Amino acid sequence: MTDRPHISVLLNEVLDVLMPASGEVIVDGTFGAGGYSRAILEASDCKVYGIDRDPRAIAMGRVMEKEFPGRLQVLEGCYADMQALLAKVGVSAVDGIALDIGVSSMQIDEAERGFSFMRDGPLDMRMSADGPTAADVVNSESEAELARIIFHYGEERRSRAIAKVLVARRQEKPFSSTLELADAVATVVRPTGKGINPATRTFQALRIYVNDELGQLDQGLAAAEKLLAPGGRLAVVSFHSLEDRRVKKFLTERSSARANPSRHLPPGEDGPAPSFKLVKRGAIKAREDEASQNPRSRSARLRGAVRTEAPVWGDVA
Repeated sequence: MTDRPHISVLLNEVLDVLMPASGEVIVDGTFGAGGYSRAILEASDCKVYGIDRDPRAIAMGRVMEKEFPGRLQVLEGCYADMQALLAKVGVSAVDGIALDIGVSSMQIDEAERGFSFMRDGPLDMRMSADGPTAADVVNSESEAELARIIFHYGEERRSRAIAKVLVARRQEKPFSSTLELADAVATVVRPTGKGINPATRTFQALRIYVNDELGQLDQGLAAAEKLLAPGGRLAVVSFHSLEDRRVKKFLTERSSARANPSRHLPPGEDGPAPSFKLVKRGAIKAREDEASQNPRSRSARLRGAVRTEAPVWGDVA
């Protein structure tokens, strides 16, 4: 485990969207190392519920709870299930939700978690301790399915060639480590002039697939719409186009002024009222000073919105 300090991406910008105030209830749906939670708690006398499915993040959260007695409570689980998790502690509405989508730098820095192609470790990639590992996927799925996963979740053009190599190599010896996988991918994907590792997209694809990250995101956004009280704020930070496109589509749709929700409806028939109002059109990006100090922030995109008094779209008759 690295001693390098965790740096929360777009921290000030997330606080600007959330505007935490005394007495409010804020949810940090992707607690991680607690960077957003700490900043929120220090910014106002509010209550924060941190959610994470990573056992190590939960352990760190238990320590941090002692720093903010009665003001921080960490809940183990997926942010997609935040409505049910909060219901168990008697919370049905909140004033703000922060989501930092994807793998954390803390997880990448721990070689034993298997997220990084730069450090050798077991080919795991699970954010929790449950379910199939990346090694299980690479060693058991068909060539066609591996190609689909790598192309769909990693946007890797060489997905078929990579899948073919993976199937051939696993017949000789099943994959068990991150560097074994990275080396196999490097035989068919050339390094780019931008210095991007050939295995980047394949690792991204497997990580997203293993953790059902896009499904979790869709469910999490829907849960946020249900949980946020009128005037409540939503801040979502994503790091690649697959995630950001989903967030953009959700917020654009929910903030459209009575847009027709289906082309099959009769012309002129109004759709549901907007359930969100955008904080800003387009994504908020890291400033130059942050991007130079924290390379991870260069690809970060923040989208923010404020909950209106309109019903949840799925609840509209």
